[in-house]
Amino acid sequence: MLEAEIIHKKFGRYILGNASLELLTEGHRWTEGPVWFGDAACLLFSDIPNNRIMRWIEGVGTSVYRQPSQFANGGTRDQQGRLISCLHGARGIARTGHDGSITVLADRFQGKRLNSPNDVVVASDGAIWFTDPHYGIAMDYEGCRAEQELPCQVYRFDPASAILRVVADEFTGPNGLCFSPDESRIYIAETGRLHDEDAKREIREFDVLDLSSGKLGPSRHFYAPANGAADGFRADEDGNIWTSAGDGVHCVSPAGDLLGKIKLGKTVSNLTFGGRHLGRLFICASDAVYALYLNRRGAR
Repeated sequence: MLEAEIIHKKFGRYILGNASLELLTEGHRWTEGPVWFGDAACLLFSDIPNNRIMRWIEGVGTSVYRQPSQFANGGTRDQQGRLISCLHGARGIARTGHDGSITVLADRFQGKRLNSPNDVVVASDGAIWFTDPHYGIAMDYEGCRAEQELPCQVYRFDPASAILRVVADEFTGPNGLCFSPDESRIYIAETGRLHDEDAKREIREFDVLDLSSGKLGPSRHFYAPANGAADGFRADEDGNIWTSAGDGVHCVSPAGDLLGKIKLGKTVSNLTFGGRHLGRLFICASDAVYALYLNRRGAR
């Protein structure tokens, strides 16, 4: 049964009265990185501690897509429809070709190993933007404990030139990220250092001054859930941000105002839009994956 908290009447129009919250799969350890493949009618998602990527198909169920997965975390698709994955184990980002071949695109910066890339988006120019916190090398549960060689930063990788560039270096634990629909802004989560009880957890917003170079304006506070942290998030067609939180999914207006919540009673890690017309929200929450049809489409 769907439990929604409507804070602004606009959010009430996003919720369909005859659409229930569906449990698609459960029994995993920690689900993350959902990616919708409309051409294959399937959802891929990571089960990080089990070192695998799972595949869910409507009417068929859930199966293992790849194991081991190098402790894959966040994922997305590039302009050619190929899977782009953040790999804690390989400490880099990788591309899965249409033939199934895997190519590590970036795993070092200035000769030093990346930490554990966490979440990733692909811009309209084909560049890959990703966050690189220390979570995957701070413990063995979601990767392999190792020495940190670089600060926790946000990067832009250009597949054409193979140039990796830092676009933001003010974070202690950069996590989820997404662009506004017109790519004039980018939102990046700060979730702090692992086990830091005093960490400031929020989503920061930047103006994109030059997409092709990754130049950003100064950051500003966008939103912080009162319960838990904003981990992963995506924008809808009107620029609202649908973000994970400790109690479910929060819908936030482009002005940073909370419009409403979808309550799950468990911690949500990440989400994505998919399904017919991108009108279905797929939600990774702790050990499970849920789905909900909305009167809303995700940004393309």
